[in-house]
Amino acid sequence: MPGPDGRDAAVEEAVPFRPMSISELLDGVIAGIRRRPRVILGMSATVAAVIQVAGSIVAFFFIGDDAREETTPDVLLSSLGAQATLNVLLLVLSGFGILLLAGLLAPLLGRELLGMPVPPRPPRDDRSPHRGAGSPLRDARPVLGRLVGTAATVMGVSLLAVAVPVVPFVLLAAAGAHPALVVAAAILGFSVGFALMVWLYVLLVQAVPAVVLERRTVGGALKRARALTKGRWWRLCGALLLALLVTVFMGLFALRIPFIVAQLVFFGDGGDTLGALAVDTAGRIVAWSVVLPFDAGVIAMLYMDQRMRREGFDLEVRMQRTASSASSSKDTRQSLDAQESEEDPFIALWRPANETGATL
Repeated sequence: MPGPDGRDAAVEEAVPFRPMSISELLDGVIAGIRRRPRVILGMSATVAAVIQVAGSIVAFFFIGDDAREETTPDVLLSSLGAQATLNVLLLVLSGFGILLLAGLLAPLLGRELLGMPVPPRPPRDDRSPHRGAGSPLRDARPVLGRLVGTAATVMGVSLLAVAVPVVPFVLLAAAGAHPALVVAAAILGFSVGFALMVWLYVLLVQAVPAVVLERRTVGGALKRARALTKGRWWRLCGALLLALLVTVFMGLFALRIPFIVAQLVFFGDGGDTLGALAVDTAGRIVAWSVVLPFDAGVIAMLYMDQRMRREGFDLEVRMQRTASSASSSKDTRQSLDAQESEEDPFIALWRPANETGATL
C-alpha cells in the first residue's frame, strides 16, 4: 500500500492486503487473534462455556444413576445411544457457535486487514450516529438477528442434506427388511448424505461474514455465498479441512492433556464422578475457547480473500484511498462527511460497486 493511505504497517506484515495463500490466510487469523486476545477469546469462551456446561449437565443426568456410581460394560452398552446422541448434539451446537463467531469476528478481522482499528469509545453524551463505536460488537449489532438466522440456515441445510439420504435406511430397518439390503442402504445413504453435507456447507458458509459486512438479508447472503464460491469450491474446502485438522489436534489432544492428567491423578479411582466431570468440562471449555475463534476466523478470512480474488476488492480500496488522499476540495470533503454521517465508512467499503452504483 502507498504511504498516504493510512494502513497499519504492523498489520501489513501479518495480513497482506492482497489475495492470500493458505499459509498467509492461517497466519492472518492467528495474527488477528493475537492483536485482540481479550475481545476474541472472551467471546469464544462465552460460547464454549454455554455449550460445554449444558452438555455436561445433560450427560450427568442423561446416562442414568447407575453410571454415576459404577462403570460396567452393561451400563456403557445401555447408554451408548444416549452418549452418541449427546455427542452429535454437542457437535451441532459447536458448529453453530463457530458460524456465529465467524460473523462476529468478520468486522474485527476486516478492520485489521484494512488497517482501520476500532476507534475509541465516544463520550456517553455523544448522540452521533456512530455512538458506541468503541464496542467490538457494534459492527455486527445491527444485523445480529440476520446473523443468527443465516448461521441457523447454513447448519439446518447441511444437517438436512445428511438426513434425507438416510431415510430409506431407516424405513428398511423399521420394516425388518433383509439385513444385506439394510446394510447397503446404510452405506449408500450415509455416504451420499455426508458428501452432500460437506458440499453444501462449503458452498454456503461464506454467507455468515457476508450478512454482517455487506448488510444483506439471509437469502441475499446465501446467494452471495454461492457466487463467491463458484469455481473455488475445492480451494475453500481444503482450507476449511486444514483448519478442522488443527482444531481436532488442539481441541481433542494438546490443550486437554493437562486436564486428562488431572482427572487420572485426582479421580482415577472413580470415587467422585461429579468432580471428574467438572475437570473434564473445564478442559473442554479451555480447549474450545482457543480453537473456536481459529475456525471462525478462517471462515471470515476466506470470505475476504474471495472478495479480493474475484472482485479485486483490494484494488478498489487502494484506488478509493488514493483518490481521497489526492482530493482536497471543500465540496469533496463535505460530500464525504455527509456520506460518513449516513453510513459507517468501514461498512460502506464492503458493499460491491455494482450494487451501490459508486466506486468503492
